Amino acid sequence: MAKILVVDDETDLEVLIKQKFRKQIRQNEYEFVFAINGVDALEKLNTHPNMDLVLSDINMPEMDGLTLLTKLHELNPLLKSVIVSAYGDMDNIRTAMNRGAFDFITKPINFEDLTITMEKTLKHVRELQETLKAVRENNILKMYVDENVLNFMGSKEYESTVMANENVTATVMFIDVCGFTSLSETNSPDVVVSMLNSYFDVMVKEITAQEGYIDKFMGDAIMAVFRGEYHLDRALDAALAVRQQINKLPELKEMGGYRPSVSIGINSGEMVSGNIGSSSLRRLDFTVIGDTVNIAARLEYAAEDNQILISEECYEQVKEAFQCKKIGDIQLKNKKEMITVYEVLE
Repeated sequence: MAKILVVDDETDLEVLIKQKFRKQIRQNEYEFVFAINGVDALEKLNTHPNMDLVLSDINMPEMDGLTLLTKLHELNPLLKSVIVSAYGDMDNIRTAMNRGAFDFITKPINFEDLTITMEKTLKHVRELQETLKAVRENNILKMYVDENVLNFMGSKEYESTVMANENVTATVMFIDVCGFTSLSETNSPDVVVSMLNSYFDVMVKEITAQEGYIDKFMGDAIMAVFRGEYHLDRALDAALAVRQQINKLPELKEMGGYRPSVSIGINSGEMVSGNIGSSSLRRLDFTVIGDTVNIAARLEYAAEDNQILISEECYEQVKEAFQCKKIGDIQLKNKKEMITVYEVLE
């Protein structure tokens, strides 16, 4: 459910909003909170900390909408605002945009335009939230991300909203660069790191193209997670694309004819998504854990060069869309029972 704060001293707008969006309200798609000016809006945000979007007028008593914009950016960098005002001159539009407004709509309100703008803005907010989940512990962000965003990522409010612990149904994928450990023992660190990063760049491109996110880099391996609709199908598409692109890379004659390849394990099901680590060390990693994740890691360990392995449960879900070959029953590390494994071919 998207939570939207409407800030306007015209109280009849509240009635109009509730009428126009009654279907979405009834279906729990939108929840609206109303404030009569900027001061009231800040108070409402204190009592409703999980707000996603603010729709604000400009001309209001006590605190106007343009002043409110500056306060909102300090309060929560993830919170996006759309100005809805009769004052649609270029000066007001430019001032609003310079103070962080995501968009600007003029009165009288065209509700079709408002709906499209709200959906576009909320989509941007969701994408930003997902991105912050994926990269929270990556210190390289300090070079690229606004200081206010980083401060918010470390706040209690961020922990309670974006970083909530939950049970999720998703797909997890482990990708290992085959034979890379021996190369790292016989070549200079600069060469090894540069080459591994170039391989990771190829993989990440294919993973993100299928709306997956990188959970972590582990030595010469990647752990990626796919959530949302058709998460297993998208993970398999990403795995096939990764294998194809890595196989296109040239042989490295200066390294004994090394040709890169990958082994991939994929599993889908319920897992725990949460902030795992040590609070005393201030080292927490937002990740997924559970038996589903463990099986994916062990499938990758069991996979040979250029193999993509999945469990029988995953095979039953995708057998009509992907060509697979039954490998048979294998014993995975630390698992009492043998499991039936399939190789994804194309």
